[in-house]
Amino acid sequence: MIESKGLAYLDCDGRRWAYVPLGTDPRIGRLPYALRIVLENLRRQQVVRGHDTTDQVEALLTRRVGAAINFYPSRIFGQDILGKVMMVDLAAMRDALADAGRDPRVIQPAVPVDIIIDHSLQVDVFGTRNAPRLNLEREYERNRERFAFLRWCAESFERVRVVPPGKGIMHQIHLERIGQVVWQERVDGVELLSPDTCIGTDSHTPMINGLGILGWGVGGIEAEAVMLGRSISMALPRIVGVEITGRLAEGALPTDLVLTITERLRKVGVVGAFVEFFGPAIDDLSVADRGTIANMAPEYGATAVYFPIDRRTIDYLRLTARPADLIATVEAYARAQRLWRDGTSSSPDYDEVVFLDLASVRPSIAGPKNPHDRVDLSEAAKTFVSHAQEIAGRLPLATSFPVERADFTLRDGDVVIAAITSCTNTSNPTGMIAAGLLARAAVARGLTRKPWVKSSLAPGSQAVAAVLDQTGLQTDLDALGFHVVGFGCTTCNGGSGPLARPIAQAIDDGALVATAVLSGNRNFQGRIHPNVRAAYLASPALVVAYAIAGSMTVDITREPLGLDRQGQPVYLRDLWPTGSNIESLVGRAYTPEVFAASYADLFEGGEAWNGLRRGATAQYPWDAASTYIRKPPYFDGLTVGAEPVQDIIGARSLAILGDNITTDDISPSGAISLGTPAADFMMARGIKPVDFNNYTTRRGNHEIAMRATFANIRLRNLMVPGVEGGMTKLMPEGSIGRIFETAQCYAARQTPLVVIAGDNYGCGSSRDWAAKGVALLGVKAVIAVGFERIHRTNLVGMGVLPVEFVDGASAVTLGLDGSEVFDITGLTSTMAVGARVMCRINRTDGTATGVPLRIRLDTPEDIAYWQHGGILPFVWRDAMRHRVPQASGPLP
Repeated sequence: MIESKGLAYLDCDGRRWAYVPLGTDPRIGRLPYALRIVLENLRRQQVVRGHDTTDQVEALLTRRVGAAINFYPSRIFGQDILGKVMMVDLAAMRDALADAGRDPRVIQPAVPVDIIIDHSLQVDVFGTRNAPRLNLEREYERNRERFAFLRWCAESFERVRVVPPGKGIMHQIHLERIGQVVWQERVDGVELLSPDTCIGTDSHTPMINGLGILGWGVGGIEAEAVMLGRSISMALPRIVGVEITGRLAEGALPTDLVLTITERLRKVGVVGAFVEFFGPAIDDLSVADRGTIANMAPEYGATAVYFPIDRRTIDYLRLTARPADLIATVEAYARAQRLWRDGTSSSPDYDEVVFLDLASVRPSIAGPKNPHDRVDLSEAAKTFVSHAQEIAGRLPLATSFPVERADFTLRDGDVVIAAITSCTNTSNPTGMIAAGLLARAAVARGLTRKPWVKSSLAPGSQAVAAVLDQTGLQTDLDALGFHVVGFGCTTCNGGSGPLARPIAQAIDDGALVATAVLSGNRNFQGRIHPNVRAAYLASPALVVAYAIAGSMTVDITREPLGLDRQGQPVYLRDLWPTGSNIESLVGRAYTPEVFAASYADLFEGGEAWNGLRRGATAQYPWDAASTYIRKPPYFDGLTVGAEPVQDIIGARSLAILGDNITTDDISPSGAISLGTPAADFMMARGIKPVDFNNYTTRRGNHEIAMRATFANIRLRNLMVPGVEGGMTKLMPEGSIGRIFETAQCYAARQTPLVVIAGDNYGCGSSRDWAAKGVALLGVKAVIAVGFERIHRTNLVGMGVLPVEFVDGASAVTLGLDGSEVFDITGLTSTMAVGARVMCRINRTDGTATGVPLRIRLDTPEDIAYWQHGGILPFVWRDAMRHRVPQASGPLP
């Protein structure tokens, strides 16, 4: 029962709401706004759940960074890839309960779950107005089984909603429609208000922080635990304040700002921190600008990037046609709860402050393989030469290579993909209108894109497409080949689709360093396209400019993009729209009516979607022959009690990796290349390469996803110097082979495995299969210099022990080459957060080296999950030990 004495009341718009106040402690006034939301969560646990959070509240108020905090988010937000994997695991848990004689229907989400289907769209067709329809039809053809499973989930689980394909990108839909800012619910008969908080199964979930909602990305494994009623166990984060002053200079766009912030904060070091923005210039940042900045949180390593609720929040809610009563409640609650930023009070206390003058921001791109590798646009062409030389390993760069049946040749640096894509930038009206105006000016001068450029426009919402159509800008973008290809992630998520065969062949034959330019947030190696060796992030307007120039070797700040109809050179400066023109058109084109119309049928998918209806059932009807959806093995052979923890003895290294290994390196998301274990598996089952789809869509089948582990075509395993791809050595023989088959050999020998890595291991997407695949290959521990937050949590969630070198040790300083045998001891003793253990490194010459390691189990919950072999076994055992109410009646 709710403790009514812990409630306060708010009358708003004719309704009386209860809420849990933060309290009267004077320290609250100095807390960053993001921590005030965490504090409210802890106070509400006391009043509503009856939990004793006194120590956690005190740890927060005294700012004890690293203290264990339990956080209950309002809801879960996911996409079709990790959302599907998450629901596959829950369906398997239902089976496991049924096999044990329990009612499977007791497995129900404890919080609302929204899943948006946006990650499977590929650019198969482009350059035509029919592209959205044709690409959507192809998307259904490839993914019908996956979509049908998600449809079954919406019918068979309570509180699960699924947005059909073709609606937009999850984070933009979140910002423009689903996010509420203030959560409204009825608890024990009480109408209760609280901050709208969420966790998402995508690392870019913090985009919603731009609207004043606190949310961050987690792996699907951790989200499953929350769905089953458990809290997020987190270490109290360091809070970095970013004070912004000044105004963007003429010619600088929001993308340039976010690339600058990404570079700056990556250098500062904010991994695992909350970042909160403040300062006089925050008033000039629209919610769309704030969302663009917050979207890139994983690119600089922050857990969350928070912008407090203020007048801009209210304006955006009105612009996007949120209900008037909700808007009134948001403002009233935020003011009453001290969550409202009005710019007149003093700034909160931050653990560290970073300063940024917006006037210092310059037009930029970032690449060739990391979002934080920002380059001034004026230096881009010169910098590319050094990038290309490093990538290609040769001098000089190729001057030209013939293309079959074409009147042009290809060179190193030629842009073969130019994509306006990603919620990061298509959600920003300034960036999209700037691209449209630049296209209009280019078309008026008679410019066209180069013929080797595959161009595409994938808006993050249908509202953007409506604006471009209504302003006539889409006609100008069409003239340059930037037709709308559909509504989804596309190129940013590796869904760029195939290049024309002669283009791809010329790139391969010439070993060319072909490039891509995209308005996305990810450009990791091997992600965009197998034929692209260098990829650059840029504003939508610069994507258009590079499509016209056709090459990264062109200095578009000084050299002409092309010649006009009179043969006169046309420069970027001749086409670039003024800030006043952009602002004027944004103000006229983006209206509440556009958003209301675009979101009127968000959960309706038409005939194709309705045709997937199966009806609610307690258990999913698995198809053993399916190559998309298979029952996972995580509950096979589980005992009700956890197995005793054992030391890791006689382990071999499966891979020795360097710094900044991404989850794309560990579990690639792009095209499935021939000659990989996953490709061989599918071809053996009669699947043709044209129907491979991509790695992301196949993660509902553990047989394929585990074969994809470490299968990135650009991966460099230091055990096999000079070799690219998922290769390693089988020891002690020293024979070189693919990582999957090698792991299978070790499994047959019952040899445990470890992975050795450098700093920032597991950066990038919140990809739980980067941990699941590693676990299924038999890896017991990952020894790294440092971990990225989400991936460390995912490893724990799969029962893989994350441990860190200490005192400056690394694979390099220890001279590791893969021939060693590792013994990690001390695991059987009483485990404590941050404990140290010893690793004995046994070398082939008979010598041994003892190396201390720090265990990265950061909370008591981490320890419990790891000791049980992961979150899923822990939750299943918890359900088996305690009688749970039996479900009755039909499923909703």
